[in-house]
Amino acid sequence: MSTETSTPDGGSAGGDRTAVVPSKGLHAGILDLGDSVMLGLASTAPVYSLAATLGLIVAVNGNYTPLILVLAFIPVLFIAYAFRELNSALPDCGTTFFWARKAFGPWAAWLGGWGVALAGIVVLANLAQIAGKYLWLLIGDGSLADNTWLVTATGVLFIAFMTYVNHRGIRLGEHVQRTLTYIQYISLGIFAVAIIVGIASATPGGDSSIQAFDLEWFNPAGAFADPSAVVHGVLLALFIYWGWDTCLALNEETENPAKTPGRGAVISAFVLVAIYVSVALLVMMYASVGTEGIGLGNEANQDDVFLAMKDVVLGPWGWLIVVAVLASVLSSTQTTILPTARGTLSMGVHGALPARFGKVHERFQTPGFSTQVMGVAAVVYYVAMSFLSEDLLADSISAISLFIAFYYALTGFSCVWFFRSTLRDSARNLWFRGILPFLGAVSLTVAFFISAVQMWDPEYGDTQIFGIGGAFVSGVLLLLLGVVLAIVCRFAPATRGFFTGERADAGLVRGE
Repeated sequence: MSTETSTPDGGSAGGDRTAVVPSKGLHAGILDLGDSVMLGLASTAPVYSLAATLGLIVAVNGNYTPLILVLAFIPVLFIAYAFRELNSALPDCGTTFFWARKAFGPWAAWLGGWGVALAGIVVLANLAQIAGKYLWLLIGDGSLADNTWLVTATGVLFIAFMTYVNHRGIRLGEHVQRTLTYIQYISLGIFAVAIIVGIASATPGGDSSIQAFDLEWFNPAGAFADPSAVVHGVLLALFIYWGWDTCLALNEETENPAKTPGRGAVISAFVLVAIYVSVALLVMMYASVGTEGIGLGNEANQDDVFLAMKDVVLGPWGWLIVVAVLASVLSSTQTTILPTARGTLSMGVHGALPARFGKVHERFQTPGFSTQVMGVAAVVYYVAMSFLSEDLLADSISAISLFIAFYYALTGFSCVWFFRSTLRDSARNLWFRGILPFLGAVSLTVAFFISAVQMWDPEYGDTQIFGIGGAFVSGVLLLLLGVVLAIVCRFAPATRGFFTGERADAGLVRGE
């Protein structure tokens, strides 16, 4: 049985006709704006993202790190507007896949859907590894965190648990997500307050690690004295914002699906930049960018600046920041499964994947089969890479930037092309449907190629394959795998109609 909802459609040339978006059987209207914002924030794993990235940016940009975080936010914001505008016309949980289909046709759609799924599967492997490590850092003297077998098994259990939560229903997932969000932000808040107290109580000139705030940190002229460092820093910072688009993938389960998810995405993006810049400023002022002790420029601290600072800032309560990072990673694990499963659900409903992917569980109203496939795929990839080569796992995780840049840029270009005939209707349309999405898409396309060139260098990352950086090889191979799978689907009886146009949509398939 299938139902349909009508939404404004740009049509093939971006007109204002009515598009029919099939109802897939998901639990409609269960999430509100607050839930959307929370899911957008949680999916980025902000505490872990800062802990793992801040030191790397400081190593390249020093005191200009806050400015770099702002600059990296700009193309992300522009793409957030593209997501919002496309969702207002076509609120389908397939997001990039569905929108690229309307703008450019089936091949672009299939590869866009692959980009979303690929980024999710690979990052789940990273999140599982970090979650396993941080759990065992809390136990005993922390030495168990170095046991590969134990960490891997723990990571697998975390993926399995979050897959189960997502399968059982969006409301259960929302409750789990809210609990994890409270834990990470309360812990981060305590950490921030302790830093503020430490800065306020420090004797001027008496503590070499404390440095006063300086407006020069936001001076573009000073930062661009070394343009290559700015580009490198922005590329590092760009993808810590990834994840706010999760709330768009849940648009069919949100109140007012044409408006609320888009607003949630934009609000999430602004909240993220505020969190990142403010926390970065506090940490810089407390620890400085020096190369000694807890300084952010110390190479020993670059993998996790919070872990290096926790005992100095919180004393015996230092374990709180470990809990914050763990909660952040677990939260992101759950919210990463959500959009990937709904993306493949949409692909199944519209005929781009076998119809079984389009099944929605009758009782739980979740994409049951797609959720399970995403969980299994992430576990297989994580276990295989962990025991094949942890260095190659790390390099494949670095390649996530290519996948994200690809499908974000595709979304931006889709927005411009889909709405092309309405761009002259108003200044608002010109900016939010045209200029800003186009600039965001071009910026991310440039970021894609610059990142690819950097990854080609055999000195980039931890592995080399045939004299080329392992990150480049693994990233390109995984993207090419999507092309191969698209060709297979083009000729497979169950999916070739999607590419040839012999059938419009597979329709909704409901079942257990």
